[in-house]
Amino acid sequence: MNDRITSDVNVCGGEPVIKGTRVPVRIILSHLAAGDTTADLTREFPNVTETDIRACLEYAAFLASERVA
Repeated sequence: MNDRITSDVNVCGGEPVIKGTRVPVRIILSHLAAGDTTADLTREFPNVTETDIRACLEYAAFLASERVA
């Protein structure tokens, strides 16, 4: 889907993370939902870029578009 989100059973138990980090996508999304800004997140997670944060949002949008039969 995008080259910034990865899932590996040996990293965070296979939970989707930002590539090259151990920062789970769900952590970024929960911070955004709580009102944190991109600037807040890049300060708190120095290895995470604004592009990584947008990739997390794109990933969430993709998952939200999945239909259950």
